[in-house]
Amino acid sequence: MADINCIYKNPNAPIEERIKDLLSRMTLEEKIGQMTQIERSVATPSAIKNLFIGSVLSGGGSKPFVGANSADWTDFVDGLQKGALESRLGIPIFYGIDAVHGNSIAYGATIFPHHVGLGATRDADLARRIGVVTALEVRASGIQYDFTPCVAVCRDPRWGRCYESFSEDSEVVRKMTSMVVGLQGQPPEGHPKGYPFLAGRNNVIACAKHFVGDGGTHQGKNEGDTLVSYEELERIHMAPYLDCISQGVCTIMASYSSWNGRKLHTDEFLLTQILKNKLGFKGMLISDWEALDRLSHPRGSEYRKCVLSTVNAGIDMVMVPFRYQLFLEDLMHLVKSGEIPMARIDDAVERILRVKFVAGLFEYPLSDRSLLDKVGCKMHRDLAREAVRKSLVLLKNGKDPKKPFLPLEKNAKKILVAGIHADDLGYQCGGWTSKWDGTSGRFTIGTTILDAVKEAVGDKTEVVYEKNPPPEAFAGQDFAYAIVAVGEAPYVETGGDNMELTIPFNGAELISSIADKVPTLAILISGRPLVIEPWLLDKMDAFIAAWLPGTEGGGIADVIFGDHEFQGRLPVTWFKNVDQLPMHAEQNSYDPLFHIGYGLTSDNKAVRD
Repeated sequence: MADINCIYKNPNAPIEERIKDLLSRMTLEEKIGQMTQIERSVATPSAIKNLFIGSVLSGGGSKPFVGANSADWTDFVDGLQKGALESRLGIPIFYGIDAVHGNSIAYGATIFPHHVGLGATRDADLARRIGVVTALEVRASGIQYDFTPCVAVCRDPRWGRCYESFSEDSEVVRKMTSMVVGLQGQPPEGHPKGYPFLAGRNNVIACAKHFVGDGGTHQGKNEGDTLVSYEELERIHMAPYLDCISQGVCTIMASYSSWNGRKLHTDEFLLTQILKNKLGFKGMLISDWEALDRLSHPRGSEYRKCVLSTVNAGIDMVMVPFRYQLFLEDLMHLVKSGEIPMARIDDAVERILRVKFVAGLFEYPLSDRSLLDKVGCKMHRDLAREAVRKSLVLLKNGKDPKKPFLPLEKNAKKILVAGIHADDLGYQCGGWTSKWDGTSGRFTIGTTILDAVKEAVGDKTEVVYEKNPPPEAFAGQDFAYAIVAVGEAPYVETGGDNMELTIPFNGAELISSIADKVPTLAILISGRPLVIEPWLLDKMDAFIAAWLPGTEGGGIADVIFGDHEFQGRLPVTWFKNVDQLPMHAEQNSYDPLFHIGYGLTSDNKAVRD
């Protein structure tokens, strides 16, 4: 172990002096080890210690074992950290995770609405408070680094990551970057612009992603090509990064996508000249998952060439995540041959160490178990419930606007609840939940729409639930009304790319068949607008876009029964048919079903800011 009198070990020394001191002591092996992020499943304390690995992550849904709670996670992460602390210089790792709407990988954690729902609230303070709670629950698991927020500006709902974007409008996305302050803490007055910031042990290292233009690809194709001028790239897609950088965001992740045919991961102009030099970003630039493997065809071939082009373009840490021995070997060869300059390695390691010092990892490398009691607590769930309430967008209320259908009567004699989505917690949460591509059923603690309805109605109200009610379900039944929840199954990334955007599981037919017999409230659980034919909209008595609300379905009951007012407004344009896409408010031909910003209150007035 290094001498305790080393400057880098002194918590009172200025951070830049600590970086300079530590960097001067590091061998090339130690430096390139710091640039390496490996996956949990291949990480061992000895590999971290002996290869000086800088970071470990969980790929979507990768956990120590099924059902692992936050206490299990702290044991696991601390075990790996001890390996890092036993290395020659004792440089701690940070552990990274995709807690993109709460720490959904840990059993019992609070799961918030996905970004698209938060965009519907346009409530910057709500986003900040969600960042605070997410950070607490992530830190309670021993994890210090969260790959969020996604500040993509989704310009086409056919994109499989549409729900990870706050809005198609840059200004709404910019407003919601307040989440960074929630996650990391508020930088003090006079904090140097572009310098990373982290307030304390209850905060996490945040990551603005995916730089840049990921939401603007042609036809919404995931990992596709964004075909725009530099001016448009800057005005629409780069704008939110300015806010993140001014709030001291510690890390930024590069995008899999291309800009006019140039892969972002190898674009030295955008990564170094613009992001680092012009915008003054002093934090760490990280690659996306296996991004280097994706640069060549067949995937994973010519690996050394891919290492060369990404590191020289300005990537500081590489999310390898599995073939780390090959990565270290190729990076070592490229530095020794002079193809990657030593100055580029030192710049990368300086940035990584800067984040580690700012985050206080040298002083507090291990988890704080006093936070465990806060995971999934009532206060956190109440915040998630508030977020659900505020995210709901009322698109129709009554066949005659002068006679609103909502709020629903709590003391009706008998009501029907229908649709898979009415009682499926996994579907309610969407992708990036428990597993990479999401899950179904009661995978954790939470409240489905059906649970919430049963809790909200009067003692004498009979609630009948049928996923897909057959005709005989209506025989002799006198339902006061029906609540029908339809929507998408969970998806992620390319698996969510969709050129049709129709309601899955025969959702339109289900709404139609029930609305023919009973006055019907239709609730759509989805990551984006879907096709709603005029005849279907006519049949519904009321229609709500509920996005992907997370575990706290009580927020839906709060609003449909009138305890709270509707406040949500569309964060994206609701198109009439997919042939209109992409469609934006600034176009002369703008002719949507519902315009961006549309949303009603229960008395059919427009929701205002």
